[in-house]
Amino acid sequence: MSLKSKLHDLKVKYQGKKMAPAFNALHTFLYAPNETTSHGSHVRAADDLKRTMNTVIIALVPCLIFGVFNTGYQHYAAIDAAAGVARELSVFGNFLTWDNFWLGFITVIPLVVVSYGVGLLVEFIFAVIKGHEVEEGYLVTGMLVPLIVPVDIPLWMLAVAVIFGVVIGKEVFGGTGMNILNPALTIRAFLFFAYPTWMSGDKVWVHGAVDRAKEIAGGANVDAISGETVLGMYAQNQNVLDTYSIAEMFYGYIPGSVGETSKLLIIIGALFLIFTKVGSWRIMLSTLIGALVMGLIFNGVVNLDWISESSKFYGLMSVPFWQHLIIGSILFGAVYMATDPVSASQTNKGKWIYGFLIGFIAIMIRVFNPAYPEGVFLAILLMNVFAPTIDHYVVQGNVKKRMKRLKLKTA
Repeated sequence: MSLKSKLHDLKVKYQGKKMAPAFNALHTFLYAPNETTSHGSHVRAADDLKRTMNTVIIALVPCLIFGVFNTGYQHYAAIDAAAGVARELSVFGNFLTWDNFWLGFITVIPLVVVSYGVGLLVEFIFAVIKGHEVEEGYLVTGMLVPLIVPVDIPLWMLAVAVIFGVVIGKEVFGGTGMNILNPALTIRAFLFFAYPTWMSGDKVWVHGAVDRAKEIAGGANVDAISGETVLGMYAQNQNVLDTYSIAEMFYGYIPGSVGETSKLLIIIGALFLIFTKVGSWRIMLSTLIGALVMGLIFNGVVNLDWISESSKFYGLMSVPFWQHLIIGSILFGAVYMATDPVSASQTNKGKWIYGFLIGFIAIMIRVFNPAYPEGVFLAILLMNVFAPTIDHYVVQGNVKKRMKRLKLKTA
């Protein structure tokens, strides 16, 4: 008897019982259900929730793999820099190496395991308690979470945040499709406000930097490791181009969250999501337009000498407007977060407004909050709350236009 048949038999055996959702979840996750419709008219399509989620995961996998290698590379590069050894990047010479992969693997994969393990456990518990099917909505969230957190965040913190994000961000609203906030961003927001020292600063973005700092505090005679991000350097009015080139920022050979650094792979993922019609190109494009407009405004303020170089805001205000797109997580957020079909705007015009405001507000937070110079995730959460309002006024505007046309025709 095949595994599919055994799972089907278990599904039938436990039908109507408390644990039925758990067996049904295993059955439908691995295989297509045996039940088929036999009468009536039905919409025939190859896509469903599970396939949609799997499409997004496929788009995220290259970012994950790159993040594994980059975790190892940044660790060894920081050690060399602390020892005064100059390291020149070579993709096949010192980036795509076994040492980088293995260090990244044993550091990043536990984040993925905890994210999926804890999140799906909560989903199963709620499915059993409430007696409904286990929903596939967490499949993407489970992959997004390890890509948007610092690589050395303690696993217990991540577990607590995942429980909070799934319960408060989704289940209390009724589960998948009912939440008003993006669950992955809810998890990151919880981490930021509950454990701020693990979500900001110049140590948490490079593996080993926090432990090295603790060793030094304990009296060890070792060199300190710096893990300052590009945004952090700009916030301190440093000359970033002396450390990282534009190409390194674009390809992703810089410190940062696990999956946000490679803009090339994010763009490839965006094209894949647009081609499969899973991601909204309107939201992606409008988010980037909003970011560029805000960047242009800040560049204008600097060019008009309305702000002095001694200001703590000068460094990020003076960043060329287009460069905001290749530093930080604005591109990752625009492609994988802002386009969440549940918490984003649903109308076409609403998507343009929603995305533009995300990009506009994200760069504003990035500049005016130098202690944590990244605002895209907070901007998306804010616009998640206002997305229904945007759609309401867009729909009401359309209704008024149609009523006006109707009156003109009947006059």
